[in-house]
Amino acid sequence: MNIFNLGGPGAASQESERATGPALCSRKGCRAGAQWQLLWNNPRIHTPDRRKVWLSCGDHRDWLEDYLQTRGLWKETVPFTASQEAANGAG
Repeated sequence: MNIFNLGGPGAASQESERATGPALCSRKGCRAGAQWQLLWNNPRIHTPDRRKVWLSCGDHRDWLEDYLQTRGLWKETVPFTASQEAANGAG
């Protein structure tokens, strides 16, 4: 869970849908399929090698990167592939 999809009507059903459906963009309200992985960590609470992942569509990549970079959390952005989506759905 992240700050982009907290609360609101149907939040619980959206979370369960995201867990079983296709990988979607992490931007609040976006239903587009993921194309990018934004890798980040919070150095105040994570070890340096830990990487958290937000998924992004092409339209929201810049917005999400800027959000993380402004807070000093962004590490790198890499493409999200179909094989990763299959692994995400299997877990």
